[in-house]
Amino acid sequence: MSVSAESIAAAVRAAKGRGLPPVDKWYPPFCGDLDMRIARDGTWFYLGTPIGRPQLVRLFSTVLKREGDDYFLVTPVEKVGITVDDAPFLAVDFDVTGTGKDQSLTFHTSLGDQCVAGPDHPLRFETRDGEPAPYVEVRSRLDALIDRKSFFRLVELGVEQEVDGTVMFGLWSSGVFFPITPASDL
Repeated sequence: MSVSAESIAAAVRAAKGRGLPPVDKWYPPFCGDLDMRIARDGTWFYLGTPIGRPQLVRLFSTVLKREGDDYFLVTPVEKVGITVDDAPFLAVDFDVTGTGKDQSLTFHTSLGDQCVAGPDHPLRFETRDGEPAPYVEVRSRLDALIDRKSFFRLVELGVEQEVDGTVMFGLWSSGVFFPITPASDL
């Protein structure tokens, strides 16, 4: 069976309904890998060329699924592997409501997704190549890398909180404290 980006897009367009497709309930057979890659900056490539149509990228993003460390585009009848350099989404902005423990951080991705950081959409902070690598979970096991300007805005909102006997610097959102680093490291 020959699978292409066009056949995946056609299958997704043919699906009826509103909202995101229920990809976590679809377990189609694996049909091979597709020469599609999501770069660290959020750019989607097909056959080595950037996909220039934002609506098509958004369409593909709605059928993205992660299994283990691998990423797939899925429809009810086929599953194809794709390459993700870091995270499949890029958080390009956020809004803040409230303060302190009542603060909520709503993140916006470059593809139009929104999520409020909290128990269902946790934040995590790593270091990659000596640089901060902050993430927010957008959908089931699908993260967004938080862009640099947003990360610096987040740091401005940071507070100190004791966690398991260690004073940590981090952020509150939706009643959850997300540690960034030990306060002693600042």
